[in-house]
Order: sequence, then C-alpha cells, then structure tokens
Amino acid sequence: MTATEILQLVVIALYMGILTVLAVYGFHRAQLLYLYWKHKSSAPQAPAKFVELPKVTVQLPMFNEMYVAERLIESVAALDYPKDKLEIQVLDDSTDETQNIAKAKVEELVERGYDAVYIHRVDRTGFKAGALEAGHKVAKGDYLLVFDADFVPTRTIVLDLVHHFTDPKVGMVQARWGHLNRDYSMLTRVQSMMLDGHFVVEHIARNRSGRFFNFNGTAGIWRKSTIIDAGGWQHDTLTEDMDLSFRAQLKGWRFVYVPDALAPAELPCEMNSFKTQQFRWAKGSAQTAKKLIPTILRADIPWKVKLEVVFHLTDNFAYLFLLALALLQLPNMMLRQEMNRPELLLLDVPLFALTSGSIVLFYLTTHRALYGNLWEAITRLPLMMALGIGLSLNNARAVVEGLFGSDSEFVRTPKHGVTLKSESWTKKKYRASKELFSWIEVGLGLYFIATIGIGMFIGAWASVPFVLLFMVGFLYVGTLSVHQAR
Repeated sequence: MTATEILQLVVIALYMGILTVLAVYGFHRAQLLYLYWKHKSSAPQAPAKFVELPKVTVQLPMFNEMYVAERLIESVAALDYPKDKLEIQVLDDSTDETQNIAKAKVEELVERGYDAVYIHRVDRTGFKAGALEAGHKVAKGDYLLVFDADFVPTRTIVLDLVHHFTDPKVGMVQARWGHLNRDYSMLTRVQSMMLDGHFVVEHIARNRSGRFFNFNGTAGIWRKSTIIDAGGWQHDTLTEDMDLSFRAQLKGWRFVYVPDALAPAELPCEMNSFKTQQFRWAKGSAQTAKKLIPTILRADIPWKVKLEVVFHLTDNFAYLFLLALALLQLPNMMLRQEMNRPELLLLDVPLFALTSGSIVLFYLTTHRALYGNLWEAITRLPLMMALGIGLSLNNARAVVEGLFGSDSEFVRTPKHGVTLKSESWTKKKYRASKELFSWIEVGLGLYFIATIGIGMFIGAWASVPFVLLFMVGFLYVGTLSVHQAR
C-alpha cells in the first residue's frame, strides 16, 4: 500500500467516523421527536390547588444590568399574586450604576407596600450561584421563583406554576421562555428557533416520558427544601442550574414542565454577546458532565433515564466533531477524486441524511407547534443550520475548557433593553469582548470559499452545497463578530 493510499484511508476513515458520531446524535434527536409526538397531548395537571396560597420569594440575581434592572423589578411587582404572599429579593452584585437604579426601585416598592429587599454583595464569590445561595438562606418563602435580568414575566406566571407543588414530591416547576425581540434581526429570529426547539420538543419529550430535564436558570420555581436536600447551589460549574437539577432528581424529586406558562426574555442582538452566552452554556454543560456522569451511571435509576442524561450533558460535544468535519472537507473531497471506486464511499449519504434530516424535522415540528407558519421556518432553517456550524469553533473551545481547563469567571450576557427594530444597541455601555477567534472564524470562511472553488474546478459538484453551509456559517459568525466589536 502506497503512502497516498494510506493517507486516503486515514482521512476518509476519520471523516466517516466523525459523520457516524454526528449521526448518532441525529438519531437521538429523532428519538426526542418521537417521544414528543407520543406525549405532547398529556399536559401536566396540578393534583390540587392550595387552599391558602403559599409565600413565594422571587429572586432577581443581577450583575451590571442598568438597562433592564428597573424593567424586571417593575414586572415582578405587577405579578398577579397577593402582596402579603410575595417577597421580592434583588440579589445585586453590580459594580456600576445598576446599584443605584435597583436600590432606588426596591425602596420605591417598599413605599408602595411590597415586601422587597435589596441585597448587595461586594464579593462575587460563586457569581450567580453564590448570589442565589446567599438569597435562599434568608428567603421568607418556602418556594423560590428565579428571574434573570432580561426577563419580563407574564402576570399570571406564579399562579400558573405554584399549584403543582401540592404534590409533595415536586421539587421544581419550569415555565417556557418567550422572546421580547424575536423579530429584531435575523440573528434574533434564528436564536428564537434554536431556543424554541429546546423548550417545545426537548423539555416536553423528556419530562412527559419520565426522563430527567433541567431547570433553565430562570423562569422556574424551586421548593426551598429541594435545594437544601440536593446540596444547595454550587459554583464549581458555569451551569449551576443544570448541576442542581440533576442532583435534585437523583435525590428522587420530581420536576414539572408547564409550556403554557410563559416568561418572555430579551435575546442577545449582538453576535459576540450571543457567542458569550453559548460559550458559557457549552463549557458549563461539559463541566457538569465531568462532575455528574459517573454518579449518574452508578445511580439506581432506569437505564433509559441514564442514557438520556448522558446524551443531554454531552450534546455540546458534537461541536468538537463538527469542527473536525469542517476541517476535513477539502482533503476528503480531493482524496475521493483520486480513488478508483469513489462510489464505495456513498455510505456518508445516509449518515448525513440522518443528521441533517433530524434537524429539519425537529425545528419544523417546533415552529408549527408554536407559530403554525411552516414557510417561515423553511426559509430560516438554512441560516440556522449554518449558524450552528459557525458556532462550532466557539463551542468546541468551550467544551475543551470545560473538560480540561481551569475554572473561569461567570461572564454574563450583556443586555441592552432593546426590543423594537427602531431601537439601537450600538451606543449602549455593555459590549462583549473582542476575540482573536473571530478572525479565525473569518479565516475558516475563506478556507471554504477556496474549497468550493477547488471542488468546482475538479468536478466535485456533489460536495459544493454541503460546503456552502460551512462557508456561510463561519463567514456570518466571524464577520458579524468582527464588525460589531468595532
């Protein structure tokens, strides 16, 4: 066997192996779709209603949120729940003007008869997890409702969720996220599709089929005793919500997802802010996987639950394989052209179909369930898939750091209080940091332009549409990051 033949074998075997791994994750996505279709009609019902409504503490953790702090606090004050049964905790770790804004708003609420308290920490130990842990120790309510700073909850959300706690085994009840600025830009429209898939298909499939699912860090109510029983808020991962969720469910607590309870939030309108958010989620899930998967595999729970948790916690690992697949496009395409029997490699067609087909069905199902307009979803799907590819460098880095890197600061996603197309975020104070990796993303986009050109030159036309997705994804993410960082 010649050196060229060995190289062909290695590259193509690696390429096929990576596609196989991605196809396995595609099959898992298809299984979630099946579970969603099977259980979508069995909506959760509270076993009873509280005769006397319980005391609920609403916790509002924030750090440098001057554009949205007042909006959030006022929306919580407007909740349809008795004043004497509601405590509002503003857990503010801010170092800027947010302190004065939040403190003044809390003082105003107290004058208006609300039970509101402003808690400011000088030491940000534990970041958001540390703030929540400090807050729950002094909370008056037996039930704790958490909202991040970018949320504007619907008035009825407490009443929509709290009665599920009449079941003493329920430890957490999660609401669905909505979107305040879904139509602000193409970026926010695509983000909304990605999040809707998680909140419609994934949560319903997992929760109603008896698998574990996770609290999303906001827009959910915890039973205080559940948090204590599970070991409290811990800050050794960047996804303290996911970590606590699985620890609580391993203790036997049951979670409930109520998609009809809605909590709209502001989507990041800047690419670098979006990437910061994605990086934190990807790194945190990798840290949680490293921390909890051994415990979960040893736990006395059904194997279907264990397997789903493993897929859930390692979902972002797919970005490592996606990035490797991207880098192999050019050598794989050229080596195939030199093979005597390239048709033998057509196995990648069903593998690619399983991966991409499950994505298409997943998001079309989601969009139809929420909005009914399939054509809108069809037109946005190519860019959404390209965006997922373009994020692969950012999220693959996050996974590697989560598995092998040191602990890092909880970098919050900048919020600008922007909801209308006529509003601009460009002159606002908060901005995600500039990164060298944005230029690498641009470089990868140029690499795929060259790959397409070479493919057309050598007649590898079948590869061009596939490579086009990679080109658009990296150029969109990279150029927008560089432009908006200026």
